[in-house]
Amino acid sequence: MTTLEFTPERIDPMPAEQREALLRMPGFGSLYSDHMVTARWDAEHGWHDARTGPLAAFSLHPATMAFHYGQTVFEGLKAFWRTGGRHALFRPADHARRFARSAHRMAMPSLSEADFLAAVTALVRVDRDWVPRARGHSFYLRPFMLAAETHLSNRPAEEYLFAVIGSPARPAAEPAPIRLWASPGYVRAVDGGTGTVKCGGNYGGSYLAQREAAEHGCDQVVWLDARERRYIEEVGGSNLFFVEGARLVTPPLSGTLLAGVTRDSILRLAPRLGLEVVEEPVTIDDWERGCRSGRITETFACGTARAVAPVGSAAMPGREWTVGDGTTGPVTRRLQTALLDVQYGEAPDEFGWLHAVGQD
Repeated sequence: MTTLEFTPERIDPMPAEQREALLRMPGFGSLYSDHMVTARWDAEHGWHDARTGPLAAFSLHPATMAFHYGQTVFEGLKAFWRTGGRHALFRPADHARRFARSAHRMAMPSLSEADFLAAVTALVRVDRDWVPRARGHSFYLRPFMLAAETHLSNRPAEEYLFAVIGSPARPAAEPAPIRLWASPGYVRAVDGGTGTVKCGGNYGGSYLAQREAAEHGCDQVVWLDARERRYIEEVGGSNLFFVEGARLVTPPLSGTLLAGVTRDSILRLAPRLGLEVVEEPVTIDDWERGCRSGRITETFACGTARAVAPVGSAAMPGREWTVGDGTTGPVTRRLQTALLDVQYGEAPDEFGWLHAVGQD
């Protein structure tokens, strides 16, 4: 049962004409809606002080523990426009459960699935005019939690702040195929670490490898396993798929891979398109040989922010290769279309993934 009520504080929103002009401009993560949702936790009160108020900066002491010991977790999910003043969140319960797993791994208090759903629903409801209407566009929600106690002891904090902000995601056009760099010198995660959860350090620790990728003319990093530096794990913050005829192959989940919600959606949609789904280890050499022989005809990355992103080529020290003809392949396009059709209500929601959000 929901214990938190995120009653909105009414504010003067951005003028409609100004907002609509901004929504027509492409971009991701640089534009924010009028409100944010917040709640606080401490050992005495549990979760309390739930609010839906104006988007505003936090005032945090320099000794706030999140700054020093990295207790931060986050999620990313999307809402989509619907006619008649209703919108839909895509798989919010799955994101709620992953948020709880991330919090547990980082020794932080868990937020119930009901309270997580109440929080993201409250923001979509109050900022529904910020949800873009064009197909391919969406309203990206960023729930996050941080250690808010003021103290310099090296231990789990005793106070936490939870918040949700929203950002219209407005792609310019169909994404161009990306080029990937397999870095032999850096790893993303190790067994027993935090690779299976969404904590801030996983991402901050990747930026030096990302810079190396850019220096080699690549868009993103292919992460290899920490033990042998052979097995493909993820791409940046996304999961990776390989098309081999009628087979769709992806590395299995392990103690180092994030269980992507979009990954799971692709795995469940693929059989309906006549594809055999296979979860098995793939080495970097397997990928290169498969592309050169024509066995692997397509590769794509997937995640909440980018949905489905085709891969056109890859490189590593002394080697590079093209995937297929370097363009977006037909299987990638079909899966991308199938996912969008469900998200925008243009195909039956057979799996119960959509959570409708009405007006107040």
